[in-house]
Amino acid sequence: MEKRSQDFLERLMATISPSGYEDEAARVWQEEARQFADQVYVDAHGNAVAVVNPSGSPRVMLAGHMDEIGFTITHIDDQGFLHFAPIGGWDPQIAQGQRVTIRTKNGPVRGVLGKKAIHLLTEEERRKVVKLEDMWIDIGAASKEEASDLVAIGDPVVLAWGFELLRNGLAVARGFDDKAGSFVVLEAARLLAQSNLQAAVFAVATVQEEVGLRGASTATYDIAPQVAIAVDVGHATDSPGMGDAKNMGEAKLGHGAIISRGANINPKLFELMVAAAEAEGIKYQVKAAPRGTGTDANAMQLIRGAKATGLVSIPNRYMHSPVEIVSLDDLEACYRILAATVVRIGPDISFIPW
Repeated sequence: MEKRSQDFLERLMATISPSGYEDEAARVWQEEARQFADQVYVDAHGNAVAVVNPSGSPRVMLAGHMDEIGFTITHIDDQGFLHFAPIGGWDPQIAQGQRVTIRTKNGPVRGVLGKKAIHLLTEEERRKVVKLEDMWIDIGAASKEEASDLVAIGDPVVLAWGFELLRNGLAVARGFDDKAGSFVVLEAARLLAQSNLQAAVFAVATVQEEVGLRGASTATYDIAPQVAIAVDVGHATDSPGMGDAKNMGEAKLGHGAIISRGANINPKLFELMVAAAEAEGIKYQVKAAPRGTGTDANAMQLIRGAKATGLVSIPNRYMHSPVEIVSLDDLEACYRILAATVVRIGPDISFIPW
């Protein structure tokens, strides 16, 4: 991966962008897009869009959601402790005991997720997972008044973990699901801006995927693409306890992009993506998807008429945790496959499946 691309990835991962609060990520994404895109804008929902070759045909939409899971402040009690609700799907076992960052109008406020100490739990309580509603955020405030001067109801919260490099080209961060996908679609658009492109390309960093595929739905309706490819993370199966490959399939870090095949995927688009990867010598893995995928691809397939839909996924360990791990080589494979596929799409291509 080029240093410029990695620097962009690190800036994007440093943003606080839970569903409904994606503006920090959108600003970083747009700043990068303005270096090469013909048009860059944000719609009323908050989706960030970069357009390359706007007069081309057909219209191709590439979407990766820039929202992450988090929390929002719901109540400040008389002692200055903050109570919260989850944004997106949380494993309560991960949340307890974590340090957090609260994004406020006056800047970040640090805190911790508190719970009753194990010494004070009954035997029955020790056998149960602590519920999110039985935790609180402690910012060190001595009263409701002091806490309210710092934090407001509705402020977003994330776990206080950032981007770090590990061995063998692996990186760890909070929120690779799916800021990594929004990174990939813009890097693909960058490559396509330098190519002999026939299609009009709409790279979209979508909002609110973690709360119901919402941004992809509105962006797809507005853009009305003929071809739509989502980029998300997929479960890597190369760590302990990941289950039987007979049921889940296999996906390994460092083995390339995951290309999905199944009901959510247009078969001719799948074949084109595989052929493009093989022609360019890009590593890929195939994943069976027998139903709706639960990604932006599901919304993109069903909104505003028939279209060819695809899904490219980034292998990811420990999804929805503060220590998600991806391979930088896999990220590059994803955006290279997207670019190699889209450059082969012109106005005469047909994706009618049979």
